[in-house]
Amino acid sequence: MSNRDELPLIDYDQLALPDLRHRIRSLDETQLQTLFDHETEHGNRIPVLEVLHARLKELHQGAEPSGGDQSNAPGVSGTAGGSQVQESTAAQANTPLRHGVAYQTPARGKP
Repeated sequence: MSNRDELPLIDYDQLALPDLRHRIRSLDETQLQTLFDHETEHGNRIPVLEVLHARLKELHQGAEPSGGDQSNAPGVSGTAGGSQVQESTAAQANTPLRHGVAYQTPARGKP
């Protein structure tokens, strides 16, 4: 199991897919494999795995990691510490369903 502190991209779990695609270009094969294993064990998000797999394939075919220092990358804004939603700002519990109330839909075409 990989530890988040050991990942080659510090803010990996908060990166949007386009940002991830850009940021992994500086990683070598071992670092990419670490991210791939982490993703498989945790989020298992298919689009992310596809991006990581495609970059691993490029490296196997002779591509070189691009230059750059991940510590100089811009920070990621988002909800790294969890959701900012609070009970006081949540919708009323009695809000009806968008298309009516459950179990009150007419029996269309049924005798």
